[in-house]
Amino acid sequence: MAPTVPLTNVQQRDIDAVLHPYTPLHKLKETGALVVERGEGVFIYDTQGNEYIEGMSGLWCAGLGFGDQELIEAATEQLKTLPYYHLFAARGTEPAIELAEKLKELAPVPISKVFFTSSGSEANDTQVKLAWYYNNARGKPKKKKIISRNKAYHGVTIMSASLTGLPGNHDGFDLPVDGVLHADCPHYYRYGLEGESEAEFTARMASSLRELIEREDPDTIAAMIAEPVMGAGGVVTPPEGYFAAIKPILDEYDIMLIDDEVINGFCRTGNWWGCQTHDMVPTTISAAKQLTAAYAPLGAVMVPEEIYQGYVDHSAQLGTFGHGFTYGGHPLGCALGVKAIEIYHKRDILGHVRGLMPLFEKRMMALADHPLVGEARLSGLVGGLELVADKETKRSFAPAQGVAAKTSAFLEKRGAILRPLGDTIALCPPMIIREDELNTLFDRLEAALDDTEAVVAKEGLRG
Repeated sequence: MAPTVPLTNVQQRDIDAVLHPYTPLHKLKETGALVVERGEGVFIYDTQGNEYIEGMSGLWCAGLGFGDQELIEAATEQLKTLPYYHLFAARGTEPAIELAEKLKELAPVPISKVFFTSSGSEANDTQVKLAWYYNNARGKPKKKKIISRNKAYHGVTIMSASLTGLPGNHDGFDLPVDGVLHADCPHYYRYGLEGESEAEFTARMASSLRELIEREDPDTIAAMIAEPVMGAGGVVTPPEGYFAAIKPILDEYDIMLIDDEVINGFCRTGNWWGCQTHDMVPTTISAAKQLTAAYAPLGAVMVPEEIYQGYVDHSAQLGTFGHGFTYGGHPLGCALGVKAIEIYHKRDILGHVRGLMPLFEKRMMALADHPLVGEARLSGLVGGLELVADKETKRSFAPAQGVAAKTSAFLEKRGAILRPLGDTIALCPPMIIREDELNTLFDRLEAALDDTEAVVAKEGLRG
């Protein structure tokens, strides 16, 4: 099918050369890509000069926005000094050492060592390998299964995509692999039973987890991985007391709790870590995204002393610790991580986020009354609006109707970027956003919802 609007030269070059992730490839020739040329503050600009508020911080990661001069200068200085080196075979660099020290200081639980990766996917993939390595070290070779949750998102490598509990990440890829279990999604609005209180729902989630563990045999389960707030699954916030209810069960069966902070970490939820906001006490932690404010790829795995000593013991048995990445601990990424954390502190980004939270909540809750919105949910400065065909019954639109995608397209025309996640519109603005800019983002979102409602009514999409 020919495009409805002629593609620009750069759009045609893009189609001819680039394989786009998370894209309906069969439709790309009709629409072309939005080719972004530059960014400044909370705004991005396409090759036609059009301006957009980037309401998703790119992919949940550009917490300090675009064009930050301190980060640019830190990157430039590091490239002049040492553009690359590795951490293999007992090599080290000052940026990697300093960033590891800062992460240990910031950690919400006692941490002994930091292992660097290139991304959040690699961090969560590494978490599984290290859990296996640790259990082999302590003579529990059967303890290898990993529990994740339905609607979780943990990455796109073979293992991290298997941990992900979204069909779109499995279909066509022969995933998930064996040994990955998916517990119930703790989304009270969507999965609570009629007449069931939130406390009763939380108790049922804990009971269901216990049943899963006992059915699978706890001696075969190494860890459970969880995001404090489930990001790409639709910004699902846990019910009150959820993590407090499941942690004793995991402890009882000697199952580690891996905290995936890739989206949640570094002030996003109103605390340094999402686990602090939602009363989660992890064993190990994965971090990425806002770790460098997205100015370079970097991920990290943070482990306590007891587990690190297991690695040491197994290394002594085997002769080495045989895991690592060419760019894990890249000096550029680590230098930017050090600078980003410095900026978070000295500009009081956490205080700024907390100052914006009442306005964010007010505007989100106002949209809960919109005819299209079934639930508005948020944690700190991240939120989701779940669109429904029927507010009273919570009935969803048919996936093929792409109602949230229509809202996203209307938003783009109005000069804002937000992301449709199934039926949910996600919001994750740069943490530096000002009140007036945040209000503008919500004004454009409200107008786009009105645009969508008009189409829904005209085309009879509610059925």
